Amino acid sequence: MRIPFLDGFLLSMLTAVAIALAVPSIGTSGGVLHLDTVTAYGVALVFLLSGAGLSVDKLKLGAANWRLHLFVQLFTFGVFPLIGLLVTGLAAGHLPRELLIGFFYLCVLPSTVSSSIAMTTMARGNIAGAVFNATLSSLIGMVLTPLYISFWLHASTTQGAPLSEQFLKIGEQLLLPFAVGQALRPLVGNWLGRHKAITSKVDRGVIVLIVFNSFCDATAAGVWTRFGAEPLLLTALLTGGLLAAVLLMTKLVATRFAFDKEDEIAAVFCGSKKSLATGAPMAALIFGSSGSLGLIVLPIMLYHQMQLIVCSVIARRYAERSEAKGINATTV
Repeated sequence: MRIPFLDGFLLSMLTAVAIALAVPSIGTSGGVLHLDTVTAYGVALVFLLSGAGLSVDKLKLGAANWRLHLFVQLFTFGVFPLIGLLVTGLAAGHLPRELLIGFFYLCVLPSTVSSSIAMTTMARGNIAGAVFNATLSSLIGMVLTPLYISFWLHASTTQGAPLSEQFLKIGEQLLLPFAVGQALRPLVGNWLGRHKAITSKVDRGVIVLIVFNSFCDATAAGVWTRFGAEPLLLTALLTGGLLAAVLLMTKLVATRFAFDKEDEIAAVFCGSKKSLATGAPMAALIFGSSGSLGLIVLPIMLYHQMQLIVCSVIARRYAERSEAKGINATTV
């Protein structure tokens, strides 16, 4: 059995962080590797492959369950942002501004696609519902995430990039490649379906490069020595508390709404997750390459790993309960 916190992706990110801390000049923006430019093209490729791999037929299977969709999207883009506002308001003065931005940014990101579906499948839940909601969340997030961030930055008297400029970047590097991928799906969709490992490796490779670039910039700017360990530890505690809170809330509310077990499983996993695969590329577009980007993406990096570990345990428990009762998963 593969242990989620010892996978190659995590080891790659930890290695990238270690190298960035030791030799930051290698991966700084505008440096010898020109990673800011490389990652920009990498992000476009990721979303092109994502568009080419999206099956509209699978989305149609889960489209009718409006109660589940409303639940997941309200948690993702309603409950989470409210928690983010509350926590960043209480933590102001205790955390560097970059970490406050990063925590709120975490709260307004869309749900994951691959791991939400994988956990729902493992737990024997409503897979069609998970596919629909995870994909819908990603599409909504391309609009709502920069919108939320812009409003938060301006409301907190921090001058962010103009909203029109953010949407132009997102349109060019995320939406346009995604649309091109959808147009190419009749030509390459079947091939990508047979070689899903390629898409996964490209996704993860680009994320590792973004993390490496942002941590190199942060180290070169002296971010880590300037703030010390205490705010980083507090951020980890807040991030873990956020995950625990939303897992409990999604479970309780799904039970209160009398969801059947399959829908409850999809609701818990899709409604509690946040996407590093979308968050890292979008952060580079919204906040630009600077020393602060390393701190901004830190909360989503922590949350990503915590959600994998905790949700894999929960998924196994759901699966064991389903096996004991002879319940089969809803398949796509």
